[in-house]
Amino acid sequence: MRVVIQRVRASQVVVDGEVVGQIGLGLNLLVGIAATDTEAELDWMARKCLELRLFADASTGRWTQSVQDIQGELLVVSQFTLYGNCRKGRRPSFAQAATPDVAASLYQKFVQKLRQSCLRVETGQFGAMMQVSIENDGPVTLLLEREAGE
Repeated sequence: MRVVIQRVRASQVVVDGEVVGQIGLGLNLLVGIAATDTEAELDWMARKCLELRLFADASTGRWTQSVQDIQGELLVVSQFTLYGNCRKGRRPSFAQAATPDVAASLYQKFVQKLRQSCLRVETGQFGAMMQVSIENDGPVTLLLEREAGE
């Protein structure tokens, strides 16, 4: 499983001209599901996204607070292209990505795990062509990765 995690001031997803998900201060999560991913990867990734200290303490300026600590919001967007392999040829291979039916199920389970935090969690629309607007704060962008069996 791969997640590009971005600290944002605001973020939104538009599908067919309509906003389907929108947040203020929090995290934008671009989520790629691998063919080998299981609930174990979902659990680890959800916990990591919720607990990473990516927000500064007002008094010290150090990153001491998580999205949970600040009661931030989450926008979760499926992105199979995170598993695009561009090493050979001129067209990416997505052989490592989960099939759409498997990925959709695991993506929904991941969103449910994040919602257990009681934070506001918005999503894109799985499988749709989406326009994602991200007002990255910092900018802070990290790649989180957890392969099956780790």
